[in-house]
Amino acid sequence: MADRTRRATAERETRETCITVEVDLDGTGRSEVSTGVGFLDHMLDLLARHSAMDIVCRAEGALEVDAHHTTEDVAIVLGGAFREALGEKKGISRFAGARVPMEESLCAVALDLSGRGSLHYNVTFPSQKVGQFDVELVEEFLNAFCVNGGVNMHVDLVRGGNSHHVAECIFKATARALRQAVQVDPRRADDVPSTKGVL
Repeated sequence: MADRTRRATAERETRETCITVEVDLDGTGRSEVSTGVGFLDHMLDLLARHSAMDIVCRAEGALEVDAHHTTEDVAIVLGGAFREALGEKKGISRFAGARVPMEESLCAVALDLSGRGSLHYNVTFPSQKVGQFDVELVEEFLNAFCVNGGVNMHVDLVRGGNSHHVAECIFKATARALRQAVQVDPRRADDVPSTKGVL
């Protein structure tokens, strides 16, 4: 595999949000996150820590309305940066999965860095909110990340009795699966993991 830094920066500015994201796929799990949405910051910190990706995210949004635009747009930009950082995807493991518990909750995530982004989401939260955060935004975040990151992802909640725990195990399982999928297999370091020769 050619010596290449797997880093990228992406930006998005609309009438509703202004967002900058930096991603390093070969980081240590460092996060510098400020979105104005406390629970989203918490989830992004978890995503960075457990994926071992470094994530820097600065976001300003119309939070006087709600957290929807900020959450979705952060995911759009993060997905774009992730996809750019992957480059040609030579040597990556591509497929991965993880089952992660969080107290009474258990989530399973399987994903494929196929370049064809889609989310298949089988989750029911016990409540509609965690604090002021609408839990339906977890699906919105993951869908926007998958579509813009070229990730085919299946998320299945096995069980869950606390909405905070459910969200945490979803993000932790996603992080662990991403960590595995982006790893380079030294036996196939110069090959794109597809019979087509391109992803």
